[in-house]
Amino acid sequence: MNLAKHLNTFGQYLLQRHGERVHKLALNASFTCPNRDGSIGRGGCTFCNNASFNPQGRQPPTVTQQIAAGRAVLAKRTGAKKFLAYFQAYTNTYAALEVLKPLYDLALAEPDVIGLSIGTRPDCVPDAVLDLLASYRDQGHEVWLELGLQSSFDRTLRRVNRGHGFAEYVDAVQRAHARHLPVCTHLIVGLPGECLSHSRITLARVLELGVEGLKLHPLHVVRGTQLANEWRRGEYQPLALEDYVDSAVNLIRATPPDVTFHRVTATASTEILLAPAWCNKKWLVLNKIAEQLGT
Repeated sequence: MNLAKHLNTFGQYLLQRHGERVHKLALNASFTCPNRDGSIGRGGCTFCNNASFNPQGRQPPTVTQQIAAGRAVLAKRTGAKKFLAYFQAYTNTYAALEVLKPLYDLALAEPDVIGLSIGTRPDCVPDAVLDLLASYRDQGHEVWLELGLQSSFDRTLRRVNRGHGFAEYVDAVQRAHARHLPVCTHLIVGLPGECLSHSRITLARVLELGVEGLKLHPLHVVRGTQLANEWRRGEYQPLALEDYVDSAVNLIRATPPDVTFHRVTATASTEILLAPAWCNKKWLVLNKIAEQLGT
């Protein structure tokens, strides 16, 4: 089934805005995270193993090489001729402007890259970085700030060693909106100690701030994480597929139609995924969500 028939997808948004297919090119610019290097904490979030969404690992090619490789794959698969450079791995605003600007500029120098999508944490977006991103948007580029919130409950954020609270997210969104930067917020369903009511409350709080985009992720257990240890000890039980689908559909139906969904599930490779097994079956999950939305 076609999920785009039932919700406002980011692909639809880009197609309508630019008149043709535009795809994201996921990039690893070798950033780290203040929750790993000791600035805020060490060890990172309990669920975080960056390899779960970053196949390049610890020694990625250059940004230019990654764009070229991604372009070749997507152009062949979808025929796309325009792209967004998606700085995805770890915290992509966690550096001085003297480091960030050349990397962003390098991506935008590619003739078929029409903009940026910058993945980061709510506590790592100083005004100078937001001003830089706003300057790209003022030049006509498509620019999105992607903020990993995961939950609006500070107790949960402490439980998963997130290193920030909901207040930092509110502040970041307000400052981004003051510069007319659209925000895509990442939310995780199935966090320890949370149920659907927590996700509904988090969504309501996020929507109250006027967020423009959303990503929904099921929490999955991957190797090399504290969550994996908790799962082995029986201290954490992942969501069943049916429960995640029900939760995702519930959240989608509670979201205004003008908010774009950049993603409604997430996957991990079989090499590192421990549980739940259905998290490596993207199309199974998407089809079930589409089917339930259509009923």
